[in-house]
Amino acid sequence: MTTIGIFGAAGRMGRAIAQVAADTGLGLAGGTDRDPSGEIAPGIAMTADPLALAEASKVLIDFSVPGALSAHLDACIAAKKPIVIGTTGLEPVHHALIDEAAAHIPVLQTGNTSLGVNLLAALVEKAAAGLGDDWDIEIVEMHHRHKVDAPSGTALMLGEAAARGRGIPLADHSDRGRDGITGVRKPGDIGFVALRGGSVAGDHQVIFATEGERIEIGHRAENRTIFARGAVKAARWLVGQPAGRYDMKGVLGL
Repeated sequence: MTTIGIFGAAGRMGRAIAQVAADTGLGLAGGTDRDPSGEIAPGIAMTADPLALAEASKVLIDFSVPGALSAHLDACIAAKKPIVIGTTGLEPVHHALIDEAAAHIPVLQTGNTSLGVNLLAALVEKAAAGLGDDWDIEIVEMHHRHKVDAPSGTALMLGEAAARGRGIPLADHSDRGRDGITGVRKPGDIGFVALRGGSVAGDHQVIFATEGERIEIGHRAENRTIFARGAVKAARWLVGQPAGRYDMKGVLGL
């Protein structure tokens, strides 16, 4: 049986993953949180020790915070266990740590574990590749009022997909935070707009616009269960893979 350990188990996503694991008959090894009091599930205690959790698990899922990623990767390397990383707000230093860890263990990192969103990313990449630079690309996302990072990890993932389709680096063509007299839109840029409010689980829309026509494709998450299901599916797929860095394309067979 695949036994899953959850880093950040007391958070919204951690609780959702624990519920999906229980509903699908998977084993739960436990979970970590800054406050390890309480249980992740009946009879399964939390811990503050990531290494102890890694050693007790067959695969780990991390939906915690960027600041904890280094310790979680170190624990997985020491225990020789694969890890699925869904934590958002990652910066280049975190991706460098993931690259280093992937030399030793299987690591799947994604801005979104929803199967629908990852199919959307594949469609965005294909559309961007087929349309010329005269088509402007704008990415609009909305999340609940408690989300702390913007643009969302999913919006950035969609931006990367569009940039790949065009054969350009997103970092050099990303347009965010327009305010005041900004001047005309720079051709070839990929724009981002982040909305926050209420209890929205996650809405993403990618707009391709040119003179006289517009294409809009998007995804609406109605609850966090879709992300938890995708994360559990990814964890099952990752077990048995060789060391390396993976994304949801492998899980979907894309």
